[in-house]
Amino acid sequence: MSKLRILYVASEITPFLKTSDVADFVRKLPQDMQERGMEIRILVPRFGLINERKNRLHEVVRLSGINISVGDEEKPLIIKVASIPTAKLQVYFIDNEDYFHRKYVFHDKEDKFYDDNDERAIFFCKGVLETVKKLGWSPDIVHCNDWMTALIPLYLKTTYKNDPMFKDTKSVFTVYNNSFEHRFDPATLVEKAKMMDIDDAMLAHLATGDFNGFIKLGCAYADAVVNAGQTENDSLTTILNEIAEHKLDSPDAEINVTERYFNIYTALAS
Repeated sequence: MSKLRILYVASEITPFLKTSDVADFVRKLPQDMQERGMEIRILVPRFGLINERKNRLHEVVRLSGINISVGDEEKPLIIKVASIPTAKLQVYFIDNEDYFHRKYVFHDKEDKFYDDNDERAIFFCKGVLETVKKLGWSPDIVHCNDWMTALIPLYLKTTYKNDPMFKDTKSVFTVYNNSFEHRFDPATLVEKAKMMDIDDAMLAHLATGDFNGFIKLGCAYADAVVNAGQTENDSLTTILNEIAEHKLDSPDAEINVTERYFNIYTALAS
């Protein structure tokens, strides 16, 4: 088998930004897979907390300059890159002045959830796939982590399914308990999330406008769903219990995390 190409997508990664366990997971697993001979790319948002000078981010001009549509608006996509100092890994950052140049991640200084976090997620998901196209790098697996990446499995199964870059790409969606109480306007959320070959029925899970809706959508279209093992959220447990057994991978104490994902990737790519 030729080198498997794995694209990791998440809202954060250590050492650039950490607000939850996702950051450490997305820092460690790609390096483990690289050491097993896999080819890795990592894409995250360039939230305002990330110090560009300190972390040596610089713009990749050849990848920037695309406009991403979110509803009726088009927003310019800027791509930046930095290296993880202690590993041979590069991280690409999705940036946009309107969405990411803030001093906070998902909540403002009064701890209020940003009303446009749905738009930020949609812009990020669409931007990820357009960036990969510009890179000219065809992933075997796109590993999506947490709610902010939940639209990518849908986009891969619809708008991008006939694109040569993604025709054989499979998706993995790892579910974490990083829930939020905010409820977006379902009608505008669905409209903003649309792309070519996507109708309202495909986005029906988003009709609740909440965290669970994003998780259900990611689970519905991913080729494999992984429970990160955080089960204190009863509604999340209910969602995972409704997923077909062949699709859901639950924690196994006898298998370490690296082995677990290595097995999932190789099974999907075979």
